[in-house]
Amino acid sequence: MAVGAGLLLMAGSFAAFRLLNRGLERLVPPPPSARRNRWKWRNIWTSLAHSVLSSSGALLGFYLYPELHEDLVGTQPPGARSLVAVSVGYFLEDFVDMLCNQKFHQSWELLFHHSVVIVCFGIAVLLHQYMGFAFVALLVEINSIFLHLRQILLMADLVHTTCYRLTSIVNLGTYVVFRITTLAWMTRWLLLNRQQVPLAAYTVGMVGMAIMMPMNIILFYRLLRSDFFKSSRDVRREKEK
Repeated sequence: MAVGAGLLLMAGSFAAFRLLNRGLERLVPPPPSARRNRWKWRNIWTSLAHSVLSSSGALLGFYLYPELHEDLVGTQPPGARSLVAVSVGYFLEDFVDMLCNQKFHQSWELLFHHSVVIVCFGIAVLLHQYMGFAFVALLVEINSIFLHLRQILLMADLVHTTCYRLTSIVNLGTYVVFRITTLAWMTRWLLLNRQQVPLAAYTVGMVGMAIMMPMNIILFYRLLRSDFFKSSRDVRREKEK
């Protein structure tokens, strides 16, 4: 896939997720408790759709092409760049959605996170390299599925249900396994394989990991406090953000 085709696929993905976002309110009408924050309801369902698509694609890629985890830099299985390009389009769409609908002081952390992902994934797509590394990063989206489901249940005012409690527990478990552990493994791989990666790409990767790890540890603490140590008043406040 040429550079032009990669850019075209990113743009097409952006447009597709934008259309999905606009139509989701008809497909999944917000409950009364979420009607004051309709854009966020649509945003979370859009994010859930991406998480299911990208994590499934990453798992399938590692299953069909075991060489991906053996060579994270040069392996180029069919469809790999397409999946990463689609993810870039999604993160661009989500960036624009938050920028247009949420106050900056409420969204700056996610905007910063998305900027790092867009740069790193964009490099992989445009340079025709680092597909295995990008696929490892997409395993984080396995946790994002439960992270988004938790937020949907929270907005639907189902915080006191067994379903919410189970989702919260699974969310924290997958957070440790597929988010914190994955990011730690990626950092270790970069350090051990410094000679395989050009200085510019290595610097971008290490800066990205240095940003992502603290952000994700802080978010884990917030989730733990919110779901297991917070008062009901604090939970309501989180739902209204």
